[in-house]
Amino acid sequence: HLYASMGYDPLTDLQPVTLTHQMPNVLLVNPNTPYKSVADVVAAAKAKPGSLAYGSAGNGNTMHLAGELFQSRSEARLMHVPYKGGAPALNDVMGGQIPMMFNNLPAVVPLHNAGKVRVLALAAAKRSPLLPDVPTMAEAGLQKADSVVWNGILMRKGTPAGVIAYMNREMRAVLESAEFRAPLEAQGFEVLSSTPKEFETVLREDYAQMGELIKLNHIKIE
Repeated sequence: HLYASMGYDPLTDLQPVTLTHQMPNVLLVNPNTPYKSVADVVAAAKAKPGSLAYGSAGNGNTMHLAGELFQSRSEARLMHVPYKGGAPALNDVMGGQIPMMFNNLPAVVPLHNAGKVRVLALAAAKRSPLLPDVPTMAEAGLQKADSVVWNGILMRKGTPAGVIAYMNREMRAVLESAEFRAPLEAQGFEVLSSTPKEFETVLREDYAQMGELIKLNHIKIE
């Protein structure tokens, strides 16, 4: 959806094996801003459309798309400031150069706990056990604004079914083990495992939803 040509089609050239993990994007602000809630951000953005800046890891990144989805659901206009990576954007939020951004949960949990940023909401269906007092977007009053980044393993289309089944079985055994899960869950990742069919359903649903969002907002990467 973003590139004129990638050289392959993820739906026809790749075969899902299993999802591995996911993490929600979160809305965070510099703690010195007056924004204490999603409603505060929306009110400020609507008072001066296009002037309230939010950073991201770059044009078309999931952090950027989370911001576009936020604007679509809230009907508030923000100013996107793309960086060359999430870390420099996050540094500028902490330094006060920009007031806020959307970022992955694991990157911000220790900063929120240290008071270096303030996480206002998780763009996910449920709260995180690491930040139990932080509401979801829906709880904060913004419906259908979830932005969850998932990862998974895929293989070349045409890989023999027996190989796909073997890889799925062996990978799920690792993903479902407590020893593997514990350190990732402590950082804010949700460890997943799935059948190839379940993964394909997620892939196709997100392909359609992200395609609609990208097309609506005329986002391109050259």
